[in-house]
Amino acid sequence: MDRVTVIGLGLMGKALAEAFRKAGHPTTAWNRTPGKAPYQVPSVAEAVSASPLVVACLTTYGATKSALEPADLSGRTLITLNTGDPAGAREMAAWAAARGAAFLDGAVKNVPSAVGARDTLLYYSGPREIFDQYFPVLEVLGGDTVYLGSSPDLAALYEQAVGGTLLPALLGFFQGAAMITARGLPARSMVRFSVKWLEMIAAQLPRVAAEIDSGDYTDPTSTVGLFEAGIEQDLSVASEFGLDASWQLGMHDVIRRAVDLGHRDHSMSAMIEALRK
Repeated sequence: MDRVTVIGLGLMGKALAEAFRKAGHPTTAWNRTPGKAPYQVPSVAEAVSASPLVVACLTTYGATKSALEPADLSGRTLITLNTGDPAGAREMAAWAAARGAAFLDGAVKNVPSAVGARDTLLYYSGPREIFDQYFPVLEVLGGDTVYLGSSPDLAALYEQAVGGTLLPALLGFFQGAAMITARGLPARSMVRFSVKWLEMIAAQLPRVAAEIDSGDYTDPTSTVGLFEAGIEQDLSVASEFGLDASWQLGMHDVIRRAVDLGHRDHSMSAMIEALRK
């Protein structure tokens, strides 16, 4: 069983380390705050020297570089599972190469409690031979383990592109919950209906993606104009329930600009043209 070192024992890092240990991989860890786990060692240099594979799960690429600076990475494989942008991933790859380390970047697309589950998605980018070498180790973190390609920034690219859905969706749910609770009803009463709504949205994604890829928005299931008409309703509801709707103003601006570009009667996916510079 491959030895693994985990750098960072926050919620996600601890889940990664425990998944490695559960699968039988001898695991060493380092964390800036001591006492997080019995397999934690006091110095990052000691942690890195313990294993050929180093998995870093810190907040940013900058934090990862700062933490690993005292360690000798030559001959190691470094895998980063932090958040960041594509430019940061490219810089991280160059930084690792300058220190003699092979490098993969990755992303965990689920919560810490889901690490190790068969349907948990993780994706990686970097040299194919490194991914193939460590695939049996990485697969213990999630059964849906995907290789995106050799460019080191692809995992960060998809992390940002896919992750952009999360906060708007949650803010929409929070606003709905504020409305429901203002009427004395529990937020949990809307969960079943919200889940069905999200499933409907998910079912539409292949169609809108095909429209975006083709650039043809002329066969809509829902038009930009319908969303424009809904702006007044958004503002009315916010006023009735005493909500701060300022977070929606940017979305309203995108809708109006799409209309100004001539897409009122086109598919809702045409709003991407208002996002492109």
